[in-house]
Amino acid sequence: MSFSPLTRELIEALTCLPGVGPKSAQRMALHLLDRDRAGARKLADSLQQAMEKIGRCERCRNFSEQPVCHLCAQQSRDPSLLCVVETPADVIAIDQSGSYRGYYFLLLGHLSPIDGIGPREIGADVLEQRLAEGEVKEMVIATGTTVEGEATAHYLSEMARQHGIVASRIAHGVPMGGDLEYVDGNTLTLALKGRRIIE
Repeated sequence: MSFSPLTRELIEALTCLPGVGPKSAQRMALHLLDRDRAGARKLADSLQQAMEKIGRCERCRNFSEQPVCHLCAQQSRDPSLLCVVETPADVIAIDQSGSYRGYYFLLLGHLSPIDGIGPREIGADVLEQRLAEGEVKEMVIATGTTVEGEATAHYLSEMARQHGIVASRIAHGVPMGGDLEYVDGNTLTLALKGRRIIE
């Protein structure tokens, strides 16, 4: 079946979503066009609003509509604890576990020289400024357990050491090769409680 140019464009646009291949994108596009045009308009409006108004928090680099996100604005959090994660999904997973009450810093990835991702690309300069402020006493490193995640953790632990800050690593219960966003809350609670000092 051949589609009109705009239908083809819609299908191609939907394939940018993770896990959505051409067939899934085709089903979604046809569903929106055939059965849920109101939903499609709402989706389009929400996407446009989000792209225009959501930026990054100046403190932690998480998504925010304000210069400082709602988590960084919470004064009830412990300023001596800073949890460093790779993605916004990791922040959500850890925060929903209820076992961590410090602040966060997002790397938005991990070190991967082969892909051209070095310290600058993961915001190491911004993190270093944060550590230099003197409030942080322990940096909880919650990068993934992939090879890149481990290399990033080692790099971050060295950075913390240079500032006289204790570097700990979440440990128990997080499977090797796994991503934090897929780990359940109880497992994350154990991992945070069982974190260890990196030597």
